[in-house]
Amino acid sequence: MSTRIDGDLPRRPRFEVRLAETSAEIRATQRLRYEIFAGELGAAIDGGDAGLDHDQYDPFCRHLMVCEAESGRIVACTRILTGERAPGAGGFYSADEFDLAMLDSLPGRVMEIGRTCVAPEYRSGAVIATLWQGIAAYIVNHGYDYLFGCASIDLRDGGASAHAILDQIRNQHLAPPSQRVRPYIPLPAADRRATEKTRMPPLLKAYLSLGAKACGEAYWDRDFNCADVFMLLDVRDLNPRYARHFLGQSAGAVATSTETGAL
Repeated sequence: MSTRIDGDLPRRPRFEVRLAETSAEIRATQRLRYEIFAGELGAAIDGGDAGLDHDQYDPFCRHLMVCEAESGRIVACTRILTGERAPGAGGFYSADEFDLAMLDSLPGRVMEIGRTCVAPEYRSGAVIATLWQGIAAYIVNHGYDYLFGCASIDLRDGGASAHAILDQIRNQHLAPPSQRVRPYIPLPAADRRATEKTRMPPLLKAYLSLGAKACGEAYWDRDFNCADVFMLLDVRDLNPRYARHFLGQSAGAVATSTETGAL
């Protein structure tokens, strides 16, 4: 008689990442976006009467989602718009906020991530890491050279924290002048200064940890009441520690993922 020792069995990860493959799954990511952006942050969103955050870019994007393995609940999502698909959408989403002329000079293929959000009770390192593993797998599998997108900083404190964070970025994380972008609506001065140490939003912190650079001053998004920082990651500049954690781990899994249609 054989005895099964549960401790010897591989544990299923708590979170799994994959691309939405059905219209129902895409709507579920749009519902999560609406809950966060409109419900939590008070953003003014067109079409919100259906409880969904959707726009002209969605049909041209791949929608990446992190699910809780046991319940199947979608707890985080982002969307991917590639350089090949962007013209059909009228351009990149970030082009509504920044002059992106510098993208034309980048020597390689580009992709944008956007509308990234995480359910409040799941804003842990594990969920953010799982989301980035999915993004990394997409980069590796499809051969992209640059990743960019906007990382938002909340302005509900009047902008004090945002300006403190932007000061840190200017001192340590600015892209070279040839890779700068210009915001169409610059962030106004704060009505007061931060009185305590500010905490970087998880998405911005993840970008910086990976080796991404901020491409200039922030955009004032009045609808979402946030400051958007345009971040650019040259895959060749990935922080080696995070490259091993994300790209190295993902590269080995890409073949299996694509065979099942997951990434």
